[in-house]
Amino acid sequence: MKTSAIRIATPFVTLVVAILAGGVLGALTNFINGRVSALYFQNIMRWNDVSDIARAAVAEGIFEGLICGLVFGTIFVVAFSIISRLRFGIAEALSYLGFWIGSAFLAWCLGGVLGILLAWVSPDSYRHAFIGVPQDFSSMLRYAWVGGSIWGVQFGGFALLVLWIVVFALRWKANKSVQATATGAVADL
Repeated sequence: MKTSAIRIATPFVTLVVAILAGGVLGALTNFINGRVSALYFQNIMRWNDVSDIARAAVAEGIFEGLICGLVFGTIFVVAFSIISRLRFGIAEALSYLGFWIGSAFLAWCLGGVLGILLAWVSPDSYRHAFIGVPQDFSSMLRYAWVGGSIWGVQFGGFALLVLWIVVFALRWKANKSVQATATGAVADL
């Protein structure tokens, strides 16, 4: 973590990459989800007249991913800019962004697994709690994967954003303390 001059380009580059990464993550996850349970999208999005639900799911994933990338990316950039006082480099910012996006993907996976577990443990409760859940057990589990994974990436992605901001703040503060100590030691010589 370098603490040199103010770096004005870092927030702008990081925000653009965050928005694009959100779109890519949305496309990837909905590419998979649209094939796992097209019925989920048909019921939740009311896509009764859509001929290719899997393709429409990808487009929806891109759209929602770009929006989440914009909103969450703005929070990310503002927090990192304030914490570092705009002294954080592009490479370091993008590495934290990569960790956050990667962990959001893992939250997508975990959410899907938790959705399946919820439906498997209590199928009747699951069917009553959520809209349009199919009666067929296998279809219900696929439906539960999609719903759980979407909640996982959205809510988990936000929680992980907060976590990565805290991790960055703690590391930045620790690095500043080390630098201050080293500067003081050099001045004493």
